[in-house]
Amino acid sequence: MTQPNILLVYSDQHRFDCLGVNGHPLLQTPHLDRLAGGGVNFTQAYTPIPVCVPTRNCLLHGQWSTEHLAIANHDTEAPRPVKPGLPTFTRALRDAGYSLAHVGKWGVHPIKGPTHPDYGYHRYISAEDYPRWREAQGAPSLPRTTWEGGPDSGVGPELSRLAWGAGETIRLLQQVSSIDQPFFIRWDAPEPHLPNLVPEPYNSLYPPDEIPPWSSFPDPLIDKPYIQRQQRRTWDVEGWTWTQWAPIVSRYLGQLSLLDSQVGRLLDALGALGLAQSTLVVYTTDHGDLGGGHGMVDKHYVMYDDVVRVPLVARWPGHIEPGTVCDAFISHSLDLASTFCEVAGTPIPTTFRGQSLVPLFEGARDNGRPDIFAMYHGNQFGLYSERMVRDRRWKYVWNATAEDELYDIEDDPGELRNLAADPKYLRELRRLRRRLIAWMEATSDPLLNGWNRTQLLEDRTV
Repeated sequence: MTQPNILLVYSDQHRFDCLGVNGHPLLQTPHLDRLAGGGVNFTQAYTPIPVCVPTRNCLLHGQWSTEHLAIANHDTEAPRPVKPGLPTFTRALRDAGYSLAHVGKWGVHPIKGPTHPDYGYHRYISAEDYPRWREAQGAPSLPRTTWEGGPDSGVGPELSRLAWGAGETIRLLQQVSSIDQPFFIRWDAPEPHLPNLVPEPYNSLYPPDEIPPWSSFPDPLIDKPYIQRQQRRTWDVEGWTWTQWAPIVSRYLGQLSLLDSQVGRLLDALGALGLAQSTLVVYTTDHGDLGGGHGMVDKHYVMYDDVVRVPLVARWPGHIEPGTVCDAFISHSLDLASTFCEVAGTPIPTTFRGQSLVPLFEGARDNGRPDIFAMYHGNQFGLYSERMVRDRRWKYVWNATAEDELYDIEDDPGELRNLAADPKYLRELRRLRRRLIAWMEATSDPLLNGWNRTQLLEDRTV
């Protein structure tokens, strides 16, 4: 297999259900839909941990956060960098002859940047360069705002940070198009992470009174962990109605349509440069977003599908049948690390935990996974341990210091009714607890100590 080029577009905080191809009733994402239509749409992709820094390290190192040890963002009480000496897929690609470039957000290590020898990138264009570029265009500085966001009234979409990032990525594509060397280019857009600062016409594209509530809104949080109610108080959104949430969601959707338009620029550039047929293009994100789901903000202290289920689409002409839809369970960061190595023709490091997606690209219908897992350790509001297992129908969340959660996804897709304390579902609860224990054993999870194992096996958790 000739080494293909690889273009990875990796956004920040994009919900699975916020793609036109994934069924959103209003959102317009014609270019991401085009990418999915020309390749494969994975409909059951899950982040290994719904936090920026940890999951980016999961992707680079192909490991769970309990293994690489970067368990929270750097501005928390657990600002631990990754364990030194771990292999990265980027270094493997460089050693295999690839030219590597990174554009946008980094969010991996507090000191080491992409061009550090551990990561192997040849070029790095930081998102921190955008304000200077914006100023050079004669545009006003980004407006100050709260987490609720607002309009970026000083510029048009062509001067947005998303347009800048796409433009820098296109410039790199133009540079590498004339060299006889495969490339890996990654654009990490900081959007649509809150606060959403959105220029017109995208800021007004989705009238708030036309946006339907998520299936996870409203949630009375009955029999749910206390920390979820505390999150509403922490963010000062307790008691908010959908009328209050809708303008925030409107800006979020508008920013996603702006992001989509920039993905369209990249796809057009690949075609114009004659690179489309020789390039694997992947679009995904680090995790989802609550945005009013369950009446909460951001993504912390929960394992709802709002934050753990993510979009993942890929196009690879000659290898992926256009219009493929795959519902195999994908642990997206871990699996992509292994995938990029196999695609590049370089051995997958023995420390990697994921499964390559190449067999699914080339027509396999299943990868043998009956379920999928995720973990969480806390972030800016304090440490808090969670582990999740989800199969086709059921989701079980073990909150090590709070109530357990059990959801019948088939009957309750919004995850509104916690069934963990209902004796009618004890059989499912026990089955999923044992699946969780088996996974924690396989990954040497330090949270599975003698006390916790006994608690789970003897149903002494609540």
